[in-house]
Amino acid sequence: MNTKHPLSGFDRAELRGLVEEVSSGRRKLHDLPAELSASQSASVRREWLQQHAGISLQNIGCSTMDLDAARCENLIGAIQVPVGVVGPLRVHGEYVAAHEQIYAPLATTEGALIASVARGCRALRDAGGVAVRVDDVGMTRAPVFRSEGIEQSRRFLAWIRDHEAEIRVVAEGTSRFLRLLEIKPQCVANTIFLRFRFSSGDAMGMNMVTIACEKVIKELITPATGVPCVALSGNYCTDKKPAAVNFTEGRGKRISAEILLSSEVLEKCLKTNAAALCEVQYRKNLLGSIMAGSLGFNSHFANIVAAYFLATGQDAAHVVEGSLGITCIEARDNGAVYASIYMPSVPLATVGGGTALSTPREALSMLGALPDPKRPGSAVHRLGEILGALVLAGELSVLSAIASNHLASAHQQLGRPAGA
Repeated sequence: MNTKHPLSGFDRAELRGLVEEVSSGRRKLHDLPAELSASQSASVRREWLQQHAGISLQNIGCSTMDLDAARCENLIGAIQVPVGVVGPLRVHGEYVAAHEQIYAPLATTEGALIASVARGCRALRDAGGVAVRVDDVGMTRAPVFRSEGIEQSRRFLAWIRDHEAEIRVVAEGTSRFLRLLEIKPQCVANTIFLRFRFSSGDAMGMNMVTIACEKVIKELITPATGVPCVALSGNYCTDKKPAAVNFTEGRGKRISAEILLSSEVLEKCLKTNAAALCEVQYRKNLLGSIMAGSLGFNSHFANIVAAYFLATGQDAAHVVEGSLGITCIEARDNGAVYASIYMPSVPLATVGGGTALSTPREALSMLGALPDPKRPGSAVHRLGEILGALVLAGELSVLSAIASNHLASAHQQLGRPAGA
């Protein structure tokens, strides 16, 4: 009678045999039998690691996630992050209607974050709802080329301008959802960058634009110009790094959100007033960021962006770009304030990558942001509108806590385990 290993779904003898092959060096961790499922391969690696390090990986091995959908090499399991919910959130958007009650999932290990964003959501709701707009700036890829010198660089750029229509046909032929929006050149003597910008429907689009650029370069640009491509990504894109070009030109989605908060909402919900809030914004978010040389003129965009990205299956490394941006707070009549956030570079997706995993799929469903084949791009715009509202909620709450000297006490109460 065969005894199945509880975590693997295949015989104990098979498991032990594969683990022994890895231990002896006859088989590498990445070189397990192709007929094994992702879960089975993960079990082999996990079992070997447990024996090798003398530890238990039981919790990493316990997951409701469909590991066969994971895009992860040398898979051993899954890490679980607590998920909280905030809301209801009232959004006046183009893809979120004002009458909807949005409850948003945020994945975080930071105490006080959920409570803080929830308080901000209440303030936005009490003020009548937040206006949010999302622009599809486009996903970028910027290959770098090497010419023989300045004159060849100029001829190269002239060829690109004259043949943009041909480039568009080849690039867009790689995906029915891809649209070439712009080719922006930048030249330093014999080094040439071409910053391709594409619309990519509900996909974040990084892989799509990379494939499109490679095809255009191999089939058109290099054969016609004789100028070699040194690297498919020349860092003028710019991907997963803080960069001025993303701040000024945008990348992915550009998100803006705004609200007018009365003195009553400020006092009753946020426990502050217009003068105190404006001063904290000016001296902390603006002057402090300038003195630090920061590209984030905000309090903590990254907190909300990271929690939202983890919950909805986004590429977590794009928090770097998503944290760029500006918070503005202006005093208005009768003790009110106008508050806004500006996020110029937010790569987002509702298809592809981590969005295909079971738990992010549930989170996207909760947000009403599952893709509609009849309306490509609508789901990701909705996802962006909700993110913009959440970021503004988080900014208002934490700035108010700072202005009223409640920040430390809130973290002491909610951010530390009992007895710590």
